[in-house]
Amino acid sequence: MPNIIWDVTRYENKFSFVPRYGEALLDLITGGNGSFVVDIGCGDGMLTQQISDRGYRVLGIDDSDAMLKMAVKKHPDIAFHRGNAVDFHLREKADVLFSNAVFHWIDRSRQQTMLANLFSNLKPGGELVCEFGGYGCAENIHGQLEKAFLKRGLTYDRVFYFPTIGEYAPMLEKAGFKVEVALLFDRPTPQKGEHGLVDWIRMFDKKPFEGINEKTEASIIQEAERSLQAKLFRDGNWFVDYVRIRIRARKPL
Repeated sequence: MPNIIWDVTRYENKFSFVPRYGEALLDLITGGNGSFVVDIGCGDGMLTQQISDRGYRVLGIDDSDAMLKMAVKKHPDIAFHRGNAVDFHLREKADVLFSNAVFHWIDRSRQQTMLANLFSNLKPGGELVCEFGGYGCAENIHGQLEKAFLKRGLTYDRVFYFPTIGEYAPMLEKAGFKVEVALLFDRPTPQKGEHGLVDWIRMFDKKPFEGINEKTEASIIQEAERSLQAKLFRDGNWFVDYVRIRIRARKPL
């Protein structure tokens, strides 16, 4: 399971940029019209719908019941199933496995198992098209939070997996894939509202704060906000220092 429980209402209202930024990733799909595409970690189904609109047969898979409920409500003509990247199983193997902003939520120790599972669910010649957090993603924020935790005698648990291309491409090859495209790039991402950084931390970085009382949590987040203002706040907006890794890899014939 991914290292997060989603607040779907806040996700929809403030963090719609997650699927929106994934739209460019669709252009990496090379499958022909009518190909069977599976959207892994489909969330609210926004990108799943766009895949369908491009003429593909599509199935959305997500591990969150709340997200699936939203997806079914928004896109009633698309099939959605419960499952996660590590152990889902398809009755019909896919021409394309697509995933946006999911793999960094999977523990490092389970990545190779996940890649083997993806490989087994693809047809020969099929492709994996994915984007997720890469090395250095949101490091200004995580680094500052880590300092604030340490100051209070606490340990900041880094639950995300942000690899380099040099680390991840061999893992794909070990699973049997041929890597065709591998990019690592910065993508500073604006957040909504004057407290956008605080909202981002409370939405996406919940795990390290488990077991910490609300007063201490608020103090840590406020300290991070003050410390990062000069670096990440400009023109009236907060920007999270995202780094993305984008991949297309193929299962040999």
